[in-house]
Amino acid sequence: MTQRRIAAARGERTQLTPSETFRFWRRIGLLLLTLLSHVPMHYLWRLLRLPSPWPRWFLRRVGRIAGARVQVIGIPLRRDVFYISNHLSWIDILALGGASGTAFVAKAEIGETPVVGWLASLNRTVYVKRENRMGVAEQINQLRDALTDNWAIAVFPEGTTTDGRSLLPFKTPMLRVLEPPPPGVMVQPVLLDYGAVGEEIGWVGEEGGINNARRVLARRHSFPLRIHFLEPFDPRDFPGRKAIAAESRRRIEEALVAALGGPLRPFAWPVGPVNYTPPGD
Repeated sequence: MTQRRIAAARGERTQLTPSETFRFWRRIGLLLLTLLSHVPMHYLWRLLRLPSPWPRWFLRRVGRIAGARVQVIGIPLRRDVFYISNHLSWIDILALGGASGTAFVAKAEIGETPVVGWLASLNRTVYVKRENRMGVAEQINQLRDALTDNWAIAVFPEGTTTDGRSLLPFKTPMLRVLEPPPPGVMVQPVLLDYGAVGEEIGWVGEEGGINNARRVLARRHSFPLRIHFLEPFDPRDFPGRKAIAAESRRRIEEALVAALGGPLRPFAWPVGPVNYTPPGD
């Protein structure tokens, strides 16, 4: 791991070189052009009461601008599906949303973030307050309503990001929507595999979101991202959210071990203490 990467993981602001600065602002310019071209078309489709493909196209385009070269392996279900995925980076949302058109479950703070919250809402994001234990039932109802509308919903049950060579225990509260499963809904595990650049792209340690975005957008090269849509399963065959989480994690771990060509390693933050909440019930 480079000294720049270690500094970033510590939350330190690293100075960009002139070439990195050029690449960063070039990508920012392309992102703004994509925003200005795609969002008005989305609203036009909405005005005409047509299904809008523009959020999906927007996410796909932004992911490519950020450097991701996505390869889809397997067949994603398009509707009536609950995706359960590992999590490394904010790039995950761009790539997975662009490849499948799925909506996401996100922290409520995302919805309150200027611009980012607005863009997330365009993609039908379902917001939850992790600390609001009294409001879990209401949040579950929001997810059920989304699935009733035949949406695809994606969750990252690790609750934080990793380095791509590890897999944390899966938290289960948001899987209560599958107790019992809505009629016809399937679960499809998803593996996001960044290969050798996973440790560099991964948003881990105490690195701030702005620092991570600057570092990724200033990179010289593009990077591969293989999205493995694994074999879906009927959640009725695994009663209860813990059983569903365990089966999803088993399949993702099996696919990750195959992708790495060896066993997983225990996850350790690059610096400092572990800063995620232990898995809950």
